[in-house]
Amino acid sequence: MHTSFVTSKDGTNIGYREIGQGPGLIIVHGTMETSLSHSQLAKALSDNFTVYLYDRRGRGLSGPYRDDHVIQKEVEDLEAVLSKTGALFLFGVSAGALICLQAALNLTSIDKAALFDPPLIIDGSVSSDFMVRYDKEIADGDLVSALVTAMLGGQMGPPIFNSVPRWLLKMLTKIMLISDERHAKKDNVTMKMLAPTIHYDFNLSFELEDKLECFNAIDVEVLLLGTGKSPQYFKTALDALTRILPHAERVDFPELNHGASGNKNRGGNPERVAQELVRFFKTKM
Repeated sequence: MHTSFVTSKDGTNIGYREIGQGPGLIIVHGTMETSLSHSQLAKALSDNFTVYLYDRRGRGLSGPYRDDHVIQKEVEDLEAVLSKTGALFLFGVSAGALICLQAALNLTSIDKAALFDPPLIIDGSVSSDFMVRYDKEIADGDLVSALVTAMLGGQMGPPIFNSVPRWLLKMLTKIMLISDERHAKKDNVTMKMLAPTIHYDFNLSFELEDKLECFNAIDVEVLLLGTGKSPQYFKTALDALTRILPHAERVDFPELNHGASGNKNRGGNPERVAQELVRFFKTKM
């Protein structure tokens, strides 16, 4: 992949990778991910599109978060990549889907957007109470506890984890972190490095909580993608967006989970997701 950089509106450096040929498609990754988390999806799309994968702030090639971080900063970062590349298509995953949703509302340079499991909070479907504990654990340097808190509070683990003792979840998480560090290659962004970024991604969800109605003004075609094994609040968000977006199409993958679009070593099925993306972005209105 070819690597390039662009400067966002507030001066933050945003790095991105490029692969393929054809119309431009930007992939916006989600929580605990980087641009490389969807490298296999990008390769599966590369015969049909020039795919751009950028590192969101606080990760990999890009600069750090600022204290005043809000979703508008994320949209400005994406807008900088759109302007530099001339891409017209967006694919956003989880928190990245929220950014694409807001960008489709604010920007006029987007032709189509595909959103995978956007964590839009509907009628209190997720509580922010856990964030106080998570932030304290991060501040104390207790990354293992913070990751467990975020997983349980964000409902990201399998349902059985709700009945597993916290000490055991911490032990399993510690083992996972050690293994991730041990197998990391030179340019990898590890889970340990990504743990503090969870704060900013969950804040995007809470910032957009109960702002569903404003997305009725989005005038571009939107593909909503979900899975049968994602937590319920993702399905609730997709149901609500299906009703409110004026030009929305819904596709579900009953057999897949929230990590479906990512690389295979994280349980993804990128080829299956790529099939729907190619169909959607290549279909004329």
